[in-house]
Amino acid sequence: MRTFSHRHEAGKRLADECARRCEVRGEDLLILAIPRGGVVIGYEMVRRLKGELDVIIPRKIGAPYQPELAVGAVTENGTLLVNEEMVSQGTATREYIEAEAQRQLQEVRRRGQLYRQGRQRASMAGRTVIVVDDGIATGFTMQAALKSVREEGPKHLLVAVPVAPSQSLEPLREWADDVICLHTPSLFYAVGQWYEDFAQVEDEDVLRLLNEVECGRKAP
Repeated sequence: MRTFSHRHEAGKRLADECARRCEVRGEDLLILAIPRGGVVIGYEMVRRLKGELDVIIPRKIGAPYQPELAVGAVTENGTLLVNEEMVSQGTATREYIEAEAQRQLQEVRRRGQLYRQGRQRASMAGRTVIVVDDGIATGFTMQAALKSVREEGPKHLLVAVPVAPSQSLEPLREWADDVICLHTPSLFYAVGQWYEDFAQVEDEDVLRLLNEVECGRKAP
């Protein structure tokens, strides 16, 4: 049985849970969404909780000849998270990861510029920050996102997702003050299995949602 009809419904439910547990809302709040699907979640959350919506873009670094295997992840501010277990096993060298991080960083920053359309990256220092996505599988790129936010000095840092396996949530507690997840199934294969509609979100959808939120913030 599917848990969520679509991302919009999941975002509304997640916003209600965040408000109930943390009483977070208002202009001090910053919601950072991982594109692309996470932006739909963030859009619904900021509509209910107010605050500001921006993107955060962690990029997986794949192993040599095994691009689906994460040996590291890099974010827009240059934060690098290394999978030390993969390094110790000889799956990838630290030198390879650092070199690949520089290559991926160019793509991360290109996407950030595309999505913001000239807007400045949101300030995180001293604010309540919630990092959101439409779900978590392994959680490695989410760890990188949280690590990068933590380095920028938020007052309070949370991660909120509709669905994730419990074993992927535990490592996030090293970086986040609170972890909010609506559904933690014991059998987990992929995020999409918990949505009736898990259609791909395009860049055009991300731009539309971000622009709609920004226009709403500027309206009198």
